[in-house]
Formats: sequence, C-alpha cells, structure tokens
Amino acid sequence: MRRRLVSILAAAAAPIAVLLAPIAPAQADPGVVVSPGMEIRQGTNLCTLGFVDMTQRVAYTAGHCRGSGPATDRTGGFLGTQTAFSDNTPDGMTVDTNHQISDWQTIALAPDVQLSNVLPNGRALVDDASVVATPGMPVCHTGVMTGETCGTVEAVNNGWFTMANGVRSQKGDSGGPVYFNAPDGRAVILGIYNSTWGSFPAAVSWQAATQQAGAAAVTVTSGSA
Repeated sequence: MRRRLVSILAAAAAPIAVLLAPIAPAQADPGVVVSPGMEIRQGTNLCTLGFVDMTQRVAYTAGHCRGSGPATDRTGGFLGTQTAFSDNTPDGMTVDTNHQISDWQTIALAPDVQLSNVLPNGRALVDDASVVATPGMPVCHTGVMTGETCGTVEAVNNGWFTMANGVRSQKGDSGGPVYFNAPDGRAVILGIYNSTWGSFPAAVSWQAATQQAGAAAVTVTSGSA
C-alpha cells in the first residue's frame, strides 16, 4: 500500500491500497524468516517490511500499512503483532515541505520466527546514527513490487525527505527500507518509504521514526505500571 502527498501542481492522487483476500494466519514455524524488504500482510493490506531490530525482536514498516489482525508473510505465516504506530499522512491532500510527516509502525516479532537483517541485494541493513539523509546523497529503496531502485536524495524536509533520479515505487512498496549503500558493504537505513510528493518518492526519516517509536514505548510502559 502507498499514499500520495500532492504538491500544489500535482494531480489528484490515485487509489493506493493493495487489497487482498484475507488470509487466516498460520502458527509460526521454524521456517518463517523475517527480513527487511520482504512482503508483509496485515488484514487486506500488502506492504514491504522496512527494518528488523535483531536485539529487540521488533520490525518496522509504515504506519498506514496497519490492518486488522496480525502481521503475516505472503503465505499467511505468522510474523508478529502490532505494538504501536503513528500515521498522519494526508492522503491526496496538498501539503508543503514544512508539514511534519509521521508514518511508522512497530511489530513485536513472534519468539519462534527466525530473524535476518539481510536485504534482497545481499547487504546487511544496519542502523548508524552518524549517517543521515542529505540533499544529493546516493540512496536506494527496496519494495516488493519494484525491487531495488536507486537515485539521490532530492530534498530533506520536516521529518521526511524526497528522492529523485531513478528511485521508483508502486502500490505495495510502502514501508520498505530506504538506505545508503556504504563502501564497506553495509546498507545504512535512512528512512521508511511513505508515499510520493508530487512526482518525487518520499520517505519518513529513520531518526524521527525511531525517536517517536521510543517515546511511544515509554508512554505505554509508564501507563501500564
């Protein structure tokens, strides 16, 4: 599923949901592997998984990908359950670059699924606070519909950034990882794919998403104590 942020000169947004027939979730088994860039289903929504925290056993995708029921893989294999989300993306509305976009979801992964941080391109997707999106920076995005496409960061805005020069997306790519392919062989996450702003693919900042997710976790913990 993907959304469109419409710039002042952009056309009205097209329908963005990828609707699927509901799949009854199966119990997790040792063969279920969770990895960034994989297909993920929630209710009738199809999206792409963005990041796997190997230590906390938490996965990230776009908040607007949430749906009824648990998160499953494409065959209905149980992956985990949603723990928190934020989604203020205006669907088909005109926004300016000062508008803060928040669009993330955390999924507590089942204890018996296997975890991997390796992207389909073979690189390990890692978190490195010293690497942030800057205009002109080389960037790639992986989505289950378009695969890996690469280009450059076009502009950095309020908690989100846009991309150009080759980055593409289709319905179902929402939530996928946006990253920098570092010279040392790692892929460093920069954001989670969100939508398009005019003709530019857009992603929410990884730093903003994780800060908000951390604050949400503290709120839940303190409220339940």
